[in-house]
Amino acid sequence: MPLEISSSGDTPDIEGVVSVLDDSDCREIISILEAPKTVPDIAEEVDLPLSTTYRKLDQLTDAGLAIETVGVRRGSHHTSRYVADFDRIAISLDDDRELRVDIDRSNDQSLGIWSNVTQEF
Repeated sequence: MPLEISSSGDTPDIEGVVSVLDDSDCREIISILEAPKTVPDIAEEVDLPLSTTYRKLDQLTDAGLAIETVGVRRGSHHTSRYVADFDRIAISLDDDRELRVDIDRSNDQSLGIWSNVTQEF
């Protein structure tokens, strides 16, 4: 049974999407990413070590479910923030009985990301 992926933008790897959705740590991280957060803030909130948090965020960004934004701090140091990059994921059978995965992304959310990324002094 072939898989078809439909999304606005790049098409993520179906195995990656299913894998992160099957991971309880990834699901917990997704649940708190309604606004951009730094890795230390995410790690503290979900009670994971920093190394695990970085690995899970890499998996989420690779799957296309989170995006990294970068802010600039004094001395040209960059600070990354992550935010969930979808509103809905649906897996269904189409008329030909083939699995179809749809990922809906919010335009409003993407605009909100940039308003939250500011210079820190």
